[in-house]
Amino acid sequence: MTQATSVPPTDVTWDARLWGVLLVVCGVVFLDGLDVSMVGMSLPSIGADLGVPLSSLQWVVTGYVLGYGGLLLLGGRTADLLGRRRVLLIALAVFAVVSMLSSLATSPELLIAARFVKGIAAAFTAPAALSILTTTFPEGPIRNRALGIFTTCAASGFSMGLILGGLLTEVGWRWTFLAPGPVALIVLLFALKVIPNSPRDDAAGGYDVPGAVTVTAGMLALVYAVVGAEHAGWASVQTIGLFVLAAALLAAFVVIERRSKHPLVRLGILRSANLRRANLAIMTVFGAYVAFQFIATLYLQNLLGWSSFETALGFLPAGLLVAFLSPNAGKIADRIGTERMVVIGMAFFVAGYALALRIGPVSDYFATILPTILLIGLGFAITFPALNIQATNGIADHEQGLASGLFNTSNQVGGAIVLAVATAVITSQSRGVTAASEMLSAYKPALVVVTGISVLGLLVGIVGYLKRRATEAEVADLEQSLAEDLSPAA
Repeated sequence: MTQATSVPPTDVTWDARLWGVLLVVCGVVFLDGLDVSMVGMSLPSIGADLGVPLSSLQWVVTGYVLGYGGLLLLGGRTADLLGRRRVLLIALAVFAVVSMLSSLATSPELLIAARFVKGIAAAFTAPAALSILTTTFPEGPIRNRALGIFTTCAASGFSMGLILGGLLTEVGWRWTFLAPGPVALIVLLFALKVIPNSPRDDAAGGYDVPGAVTVTAGMLALVYAVVGAEHAGWASVQTIGLFVLAAALLAAFVVIERRSKHPLVRLGILRSANLRRANLAIMTVFGAYVAFQFIATLYLQNLLGWSSFETALGFLPAGLLVAFLSPNAGKIADRIGTERMVVIGMAFFVAGYALALRIGPVSDYFATILPTILLIGLGFAITFPALNIQATNGIADHEQGLASGLFNTSNQVGGAIVLAVATAVITSQSRGVTAASEMLSAYKPALVVVTGISVLGLLVGIVGYLKRRATEAEVADLEQSLAEDLSPAA
């Protein structure tokens, strides 16, 4: 625990040391946003160059997401046990090296494998960075402010990645895989200078490797079942067998966690209603967006004939909105509460994705696509900081790595599953289609899936808001009853 966590929030001074720590953790999340958006812009070019079909192209994204999401829990646990600084430095170094090596891939299999390893590295940087932030800045307005800046940097990285990804893809898609490497090295050098040592907790126990293996294998089986169902058939032995295998592996994970002396996930942490709702909500937020970006990129480039740079500019307003609005998210959370923010943000997502259903073979960007992009930006600017606050508030310092790992795992798992479903829908609807103009009939059903996922997220937000209102009403009634009991008249 750092000194910042041992003093009242009002006594914390934002000195050079705190700003340095915040700069590094923001650099990590900037790097994540940069990498994801750059690769997203290059997908059609990768498919054309390496001859990757649509059903397999999504694995360039899913490979990273599964490596990331599958090992995040282990990454969070490792950060708590081995020391957050040590884990961050090692993972950043691996991320940098694999970024540069992945640009040399000559086959889809090598590229997807490199993306998977890179996702594993990110699975250790992300929870280490977030837990460094949450243990450095005490819970309350100061942490909320830091998380607002943290979110802004994520959006800035995403926006910069769109522009760089679009520009570099025009030169060659391999540059989009190479570019994050030097950025990771720069963040690593700063981390060496400013991140203080965090002691290794030798008394906390060991690592739950069986838990990590079963949960990762379970998610791989689940996603592969969805992706392969279109070719093998939903009622085929392969598909049903994979679903059964996924269920068995995830059930085994729960059993292992219950019996392990040092579980990867202390299941008791899920008693936090805020943490549960934040995890469910972020699954829908990131899942819907990853699928939407995949669909929209194919639509703009393959059907409308946009270049990768034009596509990047088309997405850019969403990132800019998040970058400009997120710094104030902490103040808004202090004023109206995170539950209300989640409902408002989710409503923006639902409206945005529903409007995207108006796309046609010749769309007017400003009338058809831009409103969706702006609403998505507003949704992220409001929802993402609120969910980060919900996921970490009330969690003890020694489990901040676990809480952030759970949150980021839900984020990535949602992305993998919804993207797999959307890709399966597009593949099924495009069977026999030869002309790009005919693909519109495949894109719209996938957008309906995205919109439906966002509706589920809105329902999660509404439930959280209603429970918060009910709790506030109970507290108010109790206070009134106590006041009446203690009044002289009584």
